[in-house]
Amino acid sequence: MKRMVIKVGSNVLTRKDGTLDVTRMSALVDQIAQLRKEGVEVILVSSGAVASGRSEMKLPSHHLDTTSQRQLFSAVGQAKLINRYYELFRDHGIVVGQVLTMKENFSTRRHYLNQKNCMTVMLEHGVIPIVNENDTISVTELMFTDNDELSGLIASMMDADALIILSNIDGIYNGSPSEPNSQVIREIDRRMDLTDYIQTSKSSFGRGGMLTKTSIARKVSDEGIEVIIANGKRDDILLHLLHDTDTVCTRFVPKAKPISGVKKWIAHSEGFAKGEITINAKALEALRGDKAVSILPIGIIDVSGDFEKDDIIRIMDADGTQIGVGKANCTAAQAKATMGQHAGKYVVHYDYLYME
Repeated sequence: MKRMVIKVGSNVLTRKDGTLDVTRMSALVDQIAQLRKEGVEVILVSSGAVASGRSEMKLPSHHLDTTSQRQLFSAVGQAKLINRYYELFRDHGIVVGQVLTMKENFSTRRHYLNQKNCMTVMLEHGVIPIVNENDTISVTELMFTDNDELSGLIASMMDADALIILSNIDGIYNGSPSEPNSQVIREIDRRMDLTDYIQTSKSSFGRGGMLTKTSIARKVSDEGIEVIIANGKRDDILLHLLHDTDTVCTRFVPKAKPISGVKKWIAHSEGFAKGEITINAKALEALRGDKAVSILPIGIIDVSGDFEKDDIIRIMDADGTQIGVGKANCTAAQAKATMGQHAGKYVVHYDYLYME
């Protein structure tokens, strides 16, 4: 394992009263320093800024609306959080750099590659990127679901060998984690139905829950990256995951054949879609086949939205179910004009098409 993205959730880094758990942070930094000594490149996606700022400001709950609270707490808390990381890593002789990003920074290939190049340079010079969403600017529809979504995107973008999501429970259980008979599902493959097992409750200080974690884990593992959900409050959890195969966690088995870097970007771009095309059964069958095929006008039965060339669009089947995401090779008007015809260039090229 050469490159690892480690996502640390708010519930790992905060105490019950919302203050930063510096002891836990220090323990995680010690483990990451050890991983570095063993030759592992680490990218750290860390929550905790909002919770940290909340404890610092101690405002009455009615003083500001939710969005303003989040922006204020994040601005104060992020400075406090990164400063703490800086000091802890400095004790190990490790330099860290802060990367604050927003969802829209991933919307175009150019912005996507700019971020990738930035973190690649950091890693090449021995700097650990510490990534978080820029909550001072990101609001409502521009926000990531939570840092689980962000960590999945970072793992995909940086061609990581593994994504480790640290939460405050041991993994995905086959029942309610509070029930004594419930056990952690140790391994999940692509065919396993998890509908009955996923808890939809959200964490105390974060925005996401196990449903989000599972959705992200499945998408990232389908891209050929191993995903592990484990308990960040357990002592030396990162070292145990690396060296002890019996460590309690949930592991998502990665797809044997990784997909290209462009397709990884497309796979995580659904939230930026400007429109959609609907294809017929024959086109769907061809796309599901063994050969690589593009979407041609003849296979399209409907076009909606006002997209331009190079915009992200959703691919739908005749029943209205989304089956993929792609980059349009033409405008919506051009797609409508040639829809159902043999003539015309491909609407979505295979290289820019991700099938779910």
